Amino acid sequence: MLHPLADALVLGVVEGLTEFLPVSSTGHLIIVSDLLGQGGEKGKVFDIVIQLGAILAVCWEFRVRIGRAFAGLAHDPVQQRFAVNLFVAFLPAAIVGLAFETQIKHYLFNPASVAAALLLGGLVIFAIERWYSRKGEARVLSMYDMTWSDALKVGIAQCFSLIPGTSRSGATIMGGMLFGLSRSVATEFSFFLAIPVMFAATGYELAKNRALISAGDLETIGIGFAVSFVAALFAVKGLIRYVAHHDFRAFGWYRIALGIATLAYFWR
Repeated sequence: MLHPLADALVLGVVEGLTEFLPVSSTGHLIIVSDLLGQGGEKGKVFDIVIQLGAILAVCWEFRVRIGRAFAGLAHDPVQQRFAVNLFVAFLPAAIVGLAFETQIKHYLFNPASVAAALLLGGLVIFAIERWYSRKGEARVLSMYDMTWSDALKVGIAQCFSLIPGTSRSGATIMGGMLFGLSRSVATEFSFFLAIPVMFAATGYELAKNRALISAGDLETIGIGFAVSFVAALFAVKGLIRYVAHHDFRAFGWYRIALGIATLAYFWR
Protein backbone atom coordinates (compact mmCIF):
# COMPACT_ATOMS: atom_id res chain seq x y z
CA MET A 1 0.00 0.00 0.00
CA LEU A 2 1.25 3.46 -0.88
CA HIS A 3 0.31 6.63 0.94
CA PRO A 4 -3.50 7.12 0.69
CA LEU A 5 -3.07 10.23 -1.47
CA ALA A 6 -0.68 8.37 -3.78
CA ASP A 7 -3.19 5.51 -4.02
CA ALA A 8 -5.87 8.02 -4.96
CA LEU A 9 -3.61 9.50 -7.62
CA VAL A 10 -2.84 6.11 -9.15
CA LEU A 11 -6.47 4.98 -9.12
CA GLY A 12 -7.60 8.31 -10.59
CA VAL A 13 -5.20 7.92 -13.51
CA VAL A 14 -6.30 4.32 -14.08
CA GLU A 15 -9.99 5.24 -14.00
CA GLY A 16 -9.64 8.25 -16.29
CA LEU A 17 -7.52 6.48 -18.91
CA THR A 18 -9.60 3.30 -19.08
CA GLU A 19 -13.22 4.41 -18.57
CA PHE A 20 -13.97 5.08 -22.23
CA LEU A 21 -11.61 2.56 -23.81
CA PRO A 22 -12.88 -0.99 -24.49
CA VAL A 23 -10.61 -2.43 -21.80
CA SER A 24 -12.80 -2.21 -18.64
CA SER A 25 -12.10 0.51 -16.11
CA THR A 26 -13.80 -1.52 -13.37
CA GLY A 27 -11.58 -4.47 -14.13
CA HIS A 28 -8.47 -2.30 -14.02
CA LEU A 29 -9.56 -0.73 -10.73
CA ILE A 30 -10.19 -4.15 -9.16
CA ILE A 31 -6.74 -5.38 -10.22
CA VAL A 32 -4.88 -2.20 -9.22
CA SER A 33 -6.82 -1.86 -5.94
CA ASP A 34 -5.91 -5.44 -5.08
CA LEU A 35 -2.24 -4.73 -5.84
CA LEU A 36 -2.36 -1.60 -3.67
CA GLY A 37 -4.13 -3.42 -0.85
CA GLN A 38 -7.23 -1.28 -1.25
CA GLY A 39 -10.25 -3.48 -0.71
CA GLY A 40 -13.55 -3.74 1.08
CA GLU A 41 -16.78 -1.86 0.56
CA LYS A 42 -15.17 1.51 1.16
CA GLY A 43 -12.67 0.90 -1.62
CA LYS A 44 -15.46 -0.08 -4.01
CA VAL A 45 -17.36 3.12 -3.18
CA PHE A 46 -14.22 5.18 -3.85
CA ASP A 47 -13.75 3.49 -7.22
CA ILE A 48 -17.33 4.30 -8.25
CA VAL A 49 -17.29 7.89 -6.98
CA ILE A 50 -14.16 8.85 -8.92
CA GLN A 51 -15.91 7.67 -12.10
CA LEU A 52 -17.86 10.91 -11.83
CA GLY A 53 -14.67 12.79 -12.69
CA ALA A 54 -14.36 10.77 -15.89
CA ILE A 55 -17.96 11.34 -16.93
CA LEU A 56 -17.67 15.07 -16.33
CA ALA A 57 -14.76 15.01 -18.78
CA VAL A 58 -17.17 13.69 -21.43
CA CYS A 59 -19.70 16.36 -20.49
CA TRP A 60 -17.02 19.00 -20.98
CA GLU A 61 -15.76 17.55 -24.27
CA PHE A 62 -19.28 17.41 -25.72
CA ARG A 63 -20.69 20.44 -23.90
CA VAL A 64 -21.86 22.12 -27.13
CA ARG A 65 -23.66 18.99 -28.32
CA ILE A 66 -25.19 18.41 -24.90
CA GLY A 67 -26.36 22.02 -24.72
CA ARG A 68 -27.92 21.71 -28.18
CA ALA A 69 -29.70 18.52 -27.15
CA PHE A 70 -31.17 20.10 -24.01
CA ALA A 71 -32.17 23.23 -25.87
CA GLY A 72 -33.99 21.21 -28.52
CA LEU A 73 -35.95 18.90 -26.22
CA ALA A 74 -39.03 21.10 -26.27
CA HIS A 75 -39.34 21.58 -30.03
CA ASP A 76 -36.74 19.64 -32.06
CA PRO A 77 -37.94 16.11 -33.04
CA VAL A 78 -34.38 15.02 -33.82
CA GLN A 79 -33.16 15.88 -30.32
CA GLN A 80 -36.32 14.42 -28.80
CA ARG A 81 -35.71 11.12 -30.58
CA PHE A 82 -32.09 11.17 -29.44
CA ALA A 83 -33.18 11.67 -25.80
CA VAL A 84 -35.64 8.78 -26.09
CA ASN A 85 -32.90 6.58 -27.55
CA LEU A 86 -30.60 7.35 -24.62
CA PHE A 87 -33.37 6.49 -22.16
CA VAL A 88 -34.20 3.23 -23.96
CA ALA A 89 -30.51 2.23 -24.06
CA PHE A 90 -30.11 3.13 -20.37
CA LEU A 91 -32.96 0.95 -19.07
CA PRO A 92 -31.78 -2.66 -19.61
CA ALA A 93 -28.53 -2.36 -17.63
CA ALA A 94 -30.26 -0.31 -14.93
CA ILE A 95 -32.90 -3.01 -14.42
CA VAL A 96 -30.48 -5.94 -14.56
CA GLY A 97 -27.93 -4.13 -12.38
CA LEU A 98 -30.44 -3.43 -9.63
CA ALA A 99 -31.76 -6.98 -9.77
CA PHE A 100 -28.39 -8.72 -9.53
CA GLU A 101 -26.19 -6.12 -7.78
CA THR A 102 -25.50 -8.26 -4.71
CA GLN A 103 -24.63 -11.39 -6.67
CA ILE A 104 -22.36 -9.49 -9.08
CA LYS A 105 -20.38 -7.83 -6.30
CA HIS A 106 -20.12 -11.03 -4.26
CA TYR A 107 -19.07 -13.45 -6.98
CA LEU A 108 -17.47 -11.39 -9.76
CA PHE A 109 -15.54 -8.53 -8.14
CA ASN A 110 -12.23 -10.41 -8.03
CA PRO A 111 -9.09 -10.58 -10.22
CA ALA A 112 -9.84 -14.09 -11.53
CA SER A 113 -13.26 -13.13 -12.87
CA VAL A 114 -11.82 -9.94 -14.34
CA ALA A 115 -9.06 -11.88 -16.10
CA ALA A 116 -11.57 -14.30 -17.64
CA ALA A 117 -13.75 -11.43 -18.86
CA LEU A 118 -10.72 -9.61 -20.29
CA LEU A 119 -9.69 -12.69 -22.26
CA LEU A 120 -13.17 -13.43 -23.56
CA GLY A 121 -13.77 -9.78 -24.42
CA GLY A 122 -10.57 -9.66 -26.43
CA LEU A 123 -11.70 -12.64 -28.51
CA VAL A 124 -15.11 -11.00 -29.03
CA ILE A 125 -13.43 -7.84 -30.34
CA PHE A 126 -11.48 -9.89 -32.90
CA ALA A 127 -14.62 -11.74 -33.99
CA ILE A 128 -16.75 -8.61 -34.39
CA GLU A 129 -14.00 -6.65 -36.15
CA ARG A 130 -13.51 -9.51 -38.60
CA TRP A 131 -17.24 -9.64 -39.33
CA TYR A 132 -17.46 -5.84 -39.53
CA SER A 133 -14.62 -5.59 -42.06
CA ARG A 134 -16.36 -8.08 -44.37
CA LYS A 135 -19.94 -6.83 -44.31
CA GLY A 136 -19.42 -3.55 -46.18
CA GLU A 137 -20.86 -0.15 -45.24
CA ALA A 138 -22.67 0.18 -41.92
CA ARG A 139 -26.43 0.75 -41.89
CA VAL A 140 -26.41 3.71 -39.43
CA LEU A 141 -23.96 6.49 -40.30
CA SER A 142 -25.23 9.20 -37.94
CA MET A 143 -26.10 9.00 -34.27
CA TYR A 144 -29.32 10.90 -35.00
CA ASP A 145 -30.45 8.26 -37.49
CA MET A 146 -30.65 5.57 -34.82
CA THR A 147 -34.07 4.06 -34.12
CA TRP A 148 -35.36 3.11 -30.68
CA SER A 149 -34.75 -0.56 -31.56
CA ASP A 150 -31.09 0.24 -32.36
CA ALA A 151 -30.82 1.92 -28.96
CA LEU A 152 -32.49 -1.03 -27.23
CA LYS A 153 -30.02 -3.47 -28.79
CA VAL A 154 -27.09 -1.35 -27.62
CA GLY A 155 -28.69 -1.19 -24.17
CA ILE A 156 -28.99 -4.98 -24.03
CA ALA A 157 -25.34 -5.28 -25.06
CA GLN A 158 -24.46 -2.90 -22.21
CA CYS A 159 -25.86 -5.44 -19.73
CA PHE A 160 -22.78 -7.61 -20.32
CA SER A 161 -20.65 -4.78 -18.91
CA LEU A 162 -22.10 -5.50 -15.47
CA ILE A 163 -19.56 -8.34 -15.42
CA PRO A 164 -16.30 -6.70 -14.23
CA GLY A 165 -13.64 -6.92 -16.90
CA THR A 166 -16.10 -6.78 -19.79
CA SER A 167 -16.04 -2.98 -20.29
CA ARG A 168 -19.10 -0.77 -20.60
CA SER A 169 -17.64 1.10 -23.56
CA GLY A 170 -16.46 -2.14 -25.14
CA ALA A 171 -19.88 -3.77 -24.82
CA THR A 172 -21.75 -0.77 -26.23
CA ILE A 173 -19.28 -0.02 -29.04
CA MET A 174 -18.93 -3.64 -30.16
CA GLY A 175 -22.65 -4.22 -29.72
CA GLY A 176 -23.43 -1.10 -31.74
CA MET A 177 -21.14 -2.21 -34.57
CA LEU A 178 -22.68 -5.69 -34.53
CA PHE A 179 -26.18 -4.22 -34.81
CA GLY A 180 -25.44 -1.95 -37.78
CA LEU A 181 -23.87 1.23 -36.38
CA SER A 182 -20.68 2.55 -37.92
CA ARG A 183 -17.58 2.43 -35.73
CA SER A 184 -17.63 6.21 -35.17
CA VAL A 185 -21.39 6.30 -34.42
CA ALA A 186 -21.11 3.38 -31.99
CA THR A 187 -18.22 5.12 -30.21
CA GLU A 188 -19.99 8.46 -30.02
CA PHE A 189 -23.25 6.95 -28.78
CA SER A 190 -21.27 5.03 -26.15
CA PHE A 191 -19.86 8.34 -24.87
CA PHE A 192 -23.30 9.91 -24.56
CA LEU A 193 -24.86 6.79 -23.03
CA ALA A 194 -22.16 6.82 -20.36
CA ILE A 195 -23.52 10.11 -18.99
CA PRO A 196 -26.87 8.89 -17.57
CA VAL A 197 -25.46 5.46 -16.71
CA MET A 198 -22.53 6.73 -14.67
CA PHE A 199 -24.40 9.58 -13.01
CA ALA A 200 -27.05 7.07 -11.92
CA ALA A 201 -24.47 4.54 -10.68
CA THR A 202 -22.50 7.15 -8.77
CA GLY A 203 -25.59 8.72 -7.22
CA TYR A 204 -26.94 5.32 -6.21
CA GLU A 205 -23.69 4.22 -4.57
CA LEU A 206 -23.29 7.52 -2.73
CA ALA A 207 -26.84 7.37 -1.39
CA LYS A 208 -26.51 3.73 -0.40
CA ASN A 209 -23.05 3.92 1.18
CA ARG A 210 -22.81 7.51 2.40
CA ALA A 211 -22.20 6.25 5.94
CA LEU A 212 -18.89 4.72 4.78
CA ILE A 213 -17.52 8.11 3.71
CA SER A 214 -16.19 10.47 6.35
CA ALA A 215 -14.80 14.00 6.22
CA GLY A 216 -11.30 12.53 6.29
CA ASP A 217 -11.95 10.77 2.98
CA LEU A 218 -12.80 13.94 1.07
CA GLU A 219 -9.18 14.79 0.26
CA THR A 220 -8.41 11.41 -1.29
CA ILE A 221 -11.74 11.38 -3.15
CA GLY A 222 -11.07 14.90 -4.43
CA ILE A 223 -7.64 13.91 -5.76
CA GLY A 224 -8.99 10.77 -7.42
CA PHE A 225 -11.87 12.77 -8.90
CA ALA A 226 -9.66 15.55 -10.31
CA VAL A 227 -7.04 13.21 -11.74
CA SER A 228 -9.74 11.03 -13.27
CA PHE A 229 -11.23 14.09 -14.99
CA VAL A 230 -7.92 15.16 -16.55
CA ALA A 231 -6.91 11.64 -17.61
CA ALA A 232 -10.33 11.00 -19.14
CA LEU A 233 -10.10 14.17 -21.22
CA PHE A 234 -6.93 12.85 -22.85
CA ALA A 235 -8.46 9.39 -23.31
CA VAL A 236 -11.66 10.68 -24.94
CA LYS A 237 -9.84 12.98 -27.34
CA GLY A 238 -7.39 10.22 -28.18
CA LEU A 239 -10.09 7.62 -28.82
CA ILE A 240 -12.02 9.95 -31.12
CA ARG A 241 -8.89 10.45 -33.22
CA TYR A 242 -8.03 6.76 -33.08
CA VAL A 243 -11.36 5.39 -34.37
CA ALA A 244 -11.21 7.72 -37.36
CA HIS A 245 -8.31 5.69 -38.77
CA HIS A 246 -8.08 2.37 -36.88
CA ASP A 247 -10.12 -0.60 -35.73
CA PHE A 248 -10.22 -1.99 -32.17
CA ARG A 249 -8.01 -5.06 -32.62
CA ALA A 250 -5.16 -3.43 -30.69
CA PHE A 251 -7.44 -3.28 -27.64
CA GLY A 252 -8.25 -6.95 -28.13
CA TRP A 253 -4.55 -7.84 -27.95
CA TYR A 254 -4.17 -5.61 -24.88
CA ARG A 255 -7.08 -7.32 -23.12
CA ILE A 256 -5.69 -10.78 -23.81
CA ALA A 257 -2.19 -9.82 -22.63
CA LEU A 258 -3.56 -8.23 -19.44
CA GLY A 259 -5.87 -11.17 -18.79
CA ILE A 260 -2.98 -13.66 -19.07
CA ALA A 261 -0.72 -11.47 -16.89
CA THR A 262 -3.46 -11.16 -14.27
CA LEU A 263 -4.04 -14.91 -14.14
CA ALA A 264 -0.29 -15.53 -13.92
CA TYR A 265 0.17 -13.02 -11.09
CA PHE A 266 -2.80 -13.90 -8.89
CA TRP A 267 -2.63 -17.68 -9.39
CA ARG A 268 1.11 -18.09 -8.91
